[in-house]
Amino acid sequence: MKGTEKIIAHIQADAKAQADAILAQAEQQCAEIRQNYEIKARDAYGEKIRVGVKANQDKLDSIDRLARMEGRKSVLALKQEMVSASFDRACEMLVSLPGDKYVELLAKLAAQASVSGDEELVLNERDRAGIGEAVVKAANEKLGGGKLTLAGETGDFKGGLILRRGSIEANCTVELLVELCRGEMSAQLAKVLFE
Repeated sequence: MKGTEKIIAHIQADAKAQADAILAQAEQQCAEIRQNYEIKARDAYGEKIRVGVKANQDKLDSIDRLARMEGRKSVLALKQEMVSASFDRACEMLVSLPGDKYVELLAKLAAQASVSGDEELVLNERDRAGIGEAVVKAANEKLGGGKLTLAGETGDFKGGLILRRGSIEANCTVELLVELCRGEMSAQLAKVLFE
């Protein structure tokens, strides 16, 4: 039986050698597969990180652009508000000129706007009661013998006057004069205020 035992031992040794070789080959294939998947996983992880960083950077850039745009809009709104307040202040300054200077201003406006020299001056209630006659007298002198008269009614405006002859009126109110200057002077005023 020694011969059979040798054959069995030999077959077992061959089988074990084959099994060891198959096992070694399987372990090598597993290691290669593991290494390939680790590389793929590392590449996929890196790609996810790159995509995530880019998405976050894009979002941050977008938020930054919006914040800068909102900031510029706020600054522009404030500048426009300041320019508007400056024109409002100019209007207030004109109507609160000292009496003789204000009379001179209104007389000059009336004389320049007069076409025939016999129009009537419409003033606001305050100006009509306080300086109306003085304005008419000074305007007639500027016209060199004008026949301007003071209207019986008053206008609803801050200052200045309306020169009227029949149904034709020349608006020389302070509000309109300042508004007419606003268009041409806004840019200059903004330059002075903000540069």
